Amino acid sequence: MEPEAALLTDLYQLTMTEAYLAEGQWDEAVFSLFVRQLPSRRNYLVAAGLEDALDTLEHLRFGAEDLEWLASTGRFSDRLLGWLERFHFSGDVDAMPEGTPFFAQEPLLEVRAPLPEAQLVETYLLNLMHFQTLAASKASRVVEAARGRPVMEFGLRRIHGADSGLKVARAAYLAGVDSTSNVLAGKRYGIPLAGTMAHSYVQSHDNELEAFRAFTRVHPDATLLVDTYDTLRGVQDAIRLAREQGEDFRVRALRLDSGDLLALSLAARELLDEAGLQRVRLVASGGLDEDEVARLLARGAPLDGFGVGTAMGVSADAPSLDMAYKLVEYAGRPRVKLSEGKVLLPGSKQVYRQEEDGLARRDLLVRRGDAARGQPLLRPVMRAGRRVPGAVASLDDARVYARRELARLPPEVRALEPARPPYSVVVGDALARARVHEAEVWAAGP
Repeated sequence: MEPEAALLTDLYQLTMTEAYLAEGQWDEAVFSLFVRQLPSRRNYLVAAGLEDALDTLEHLRFGAEDLEWLASTGRFSDRLLGWLERFHFSGDVDAMPEGTPFFAQEPLLEVRAPLPEAQLVETYLLNLMHFQTLAASKASRVVEAARGRPVMEFGLRRIHGADSGLKVARAAYLAGVDSTSNVLAGKRYGIPLAGTMAHSYVQSHDNELEAFRAFTRVHPDATLLVDTYDTLRGVQDAIRLAREQGEDFRVRALRLDSGDLLALSLAARELLDEAGLQRVRLVASGGLDEDEVARLLARGAPLDGFGVGTAMGVSADAPSLDMAYKLVEYAGRPRVKLSEGKVLLPGSKQVYRQEEDGLARRDLLVRRGDAARGQPLLRPVMRAGRRVPGAVASLDDARVYARRELARLPPEVRALEPARPPYSVVVGDALARARVHEAEVWAAGP
C-alpha cells in the first residue's frame, strides 16, 4: 500500500472503532458488501476489484507518522491509537470471483472478523470494489455491442485521476476489452497495448501524405488517423502511400475519429476495396459508447474495431452504484436494518446460480449453510487475514472466466436495453422468514 493509505478512510470508521473498544464489543461480526439496486440501464453487473481488496486487507497498517498525526488532532484516545498501532486484519473473506455477473442484493463479498476490524475496513473495501465493478460493468456492455470486434480502451486522459485510469484499464480488460493505450497499465497488469497517432502529428507536417510517409518509416505496421482535414481525402492519401510502397506497405488499419461514421466507413471501405486493400481494416473512435457502437453495426457500418475512451472510462450513463457494506450478523445473532428503501436481509448468505440448457435462469439467495441446487458463487478467498492459496485467479484467467460466465447469461440479460422481465433473484424461504422474525424482535422491544 502507498504511504499514508491507512488514513484514506472516513472519520466515522475511527470514531466507531474507538467506541467499540471502549464498550468491549469484540465479538465476531459479519458484514456483507452488495448493491441495493441496479442502475436503470444495467441488467447485470460484473464483479471486480477483489485482487486490490485482498491486498489492502493483508497489508493495511498504521505507521508511526499516521499515528502521530492522529494523536495531534486531539480527537482520539490512547486506547484507540495503541490498537491501531497493533492492527492487522485477522478475519475471513468469502467473495464472488472477479468477472462474475451478479445482481441486486447479492453479496459480492462477506467479511467475518472481530467487530472493530470488520468495521474499520469498510471504506477501503467499498472504494476498491465499487469503482472497478462500475468500470467492468460498463466495459462489458461495450464489448457486447461490438459483437466480437476488438475494443481498445483509451480513456486515461479524461478519467478522474491517475489511479482511476489504471483501474479502468484493468477492469475493462477483465470484462473483455482487448487492449489499452495506458502504458503503465500494460506494464503493471500485462494488458496488451494498442494505439495510433494524434492529429498533432499530422498537423506538424505540410500535408497528410507526408505525415503518413514519415510515420510508417518508423512504424510500418501503424494504424493511420485519416480525419485531420477531410476523412475521405485522408483515405485516398493512405491509398497513394500503398501504391508508393508496393509490397512494403504494411499499414494495418485506418482510424475514423469524427463526422458521420456510418457514411464515412461505407465510403472508406469502398475506396480501399477498389484499390485492392481489403486487408486494411477500419476502426472507429470519437465519443463512442455502447449505444453508438451498436447503432453503427446495426446499420451496416463495415467497421473492424473500436476505440472507446471517456464514456466507458467514467461510466457516463451510470457513474455510481448503490453499493453498501452492512452489518448482517453480530455475536452469533442475525442483524436487520429496516430503514425505508434500504431494507437489509439478515445473516451470512450464499448465492446459488441455477442453469437450464446451459444458460443461467435464476439466482437463489439463501442463508449461509442452507442447502440449495445450483452453483455457489461465494468462495473462500481469505482465512485468518491471509489469502487462500489459489483462490484468486490471475487477471488473464479471470478474463477467461468472465467471458464464460457472461456467455451463460440469457441474451435478453446481456442486451443493452432493459430486460423484461429482469433476471430473477429469488430470496430463499428461510432467509425471508429470518428477516420477518428479526423485524418482529425489533418491534417487540427490550
